[in-house]
Amino acid sequence: MEKSPSLLKKLLARREASVFIALVVLCVVLSIVSPYFLKQRNIFSVLRQISAIAIMAVGEALIIITGGIDLSVGSMLGLMGVLTAVLTAWNLPPVLVFILVIGCGVLMGSVNGLLVTKVNITPFIVTIGMMNIARGLSLLITGGMPIHIDSMINFLGGGYLGPIPFSVIIMVLVAALGVLFASRTLPGRNVYAVGNNDRAAELSGVRVHRVKVMVYAITGALCALAGIIVAGTLNSADPNSGKGYEMDVIAAVILGGTSLSGGEGTIQGVLIGAALMGVLRNAFVLLGISAYLQIVTIGIVIIGAVAIDSLKTMKTAR
Repeated sequence: MEKSPSLLKKLLARREASVFIALVVLCVVLSIVSPYFLKQRNIFSVLRQISAIAIMAVGEALIIITGGIDLSVGSMLGLMGVLTAVLTAWNLPPVLVFILVIGCGVLMGSVNGLLVTKVNITPFIVTIGMMNIARGLSLLITGGMPIHIDSMINFLGGGYLGPIPFSVIIMVLVAALGVLFASRTLPGRNVYAVGNNDRAAELSGVRVHRVKVMVYAITGALCALAGIIVAGTLNSADPNSGKGYEMDVIAAVILGGTSLSGGEGTIQGVLIGAALMGVLRNAFVLLGISAYLQIVTIGIVIIGAVAIDSLKTMKTAR
């Protein structure tokens, strides 16, 4: 009989528990104030909207757990969508287009990782530089104009299996693989070891530089996947796609309980964080609140999440 309260206490002590409770409360309140919130169409619409953010957030979480950060995720999404459109226009088979775009994402992510590890440039600076390179390339390739996509690859973003958007299925699969990777594999455990103390991890035989390059490469691949999904959803590639997504992705990761100081976080928490962001945005739409206020609110949420993380870190240090 004594074990139940102890288990409950442990669950509530987890970083993501408070965010999950906030998500449930917000959902309950919205279901009361808006008759449309619990409609199947609205629920799938929210899940579809957060799919690209959640997919990229899985990779971003791995980077932040190692003590790094990637601010280029939104711009890479936009560039990968443009590459999808260009390769499709060359009449390449959809499978080959998919492989080439994912490969380009891995390459760009690896470049970020190599600059961080081999050249020893701060991740913040490296990824800001890559953000501008990716956005500039998108504009150069398209001339600033969207490119229409007419291909079977659009199914990844715009298709359905029954009533379920296919992008939501992809999001769930990516999250499931992320959970397995982070908790059940040696490379996944090494990610946490590097984040906790990279020097100690290196002395234990962990190839720290390889781990860091790996997480940036994974994130690049997931940005490419998200870019294909967004382009498929819109049936076109806009060079400005993904603009500002980096803030939503980082907010989802931090809200989900991943510590900015590294070494702590879960993929499950990332999904909860992304869901909270999606429901919050949906609440503004359903309640008819100004879109400009959404931007202010998201900013407050990000600052609040980071502040809470900092306070918890300071408390643990004491």
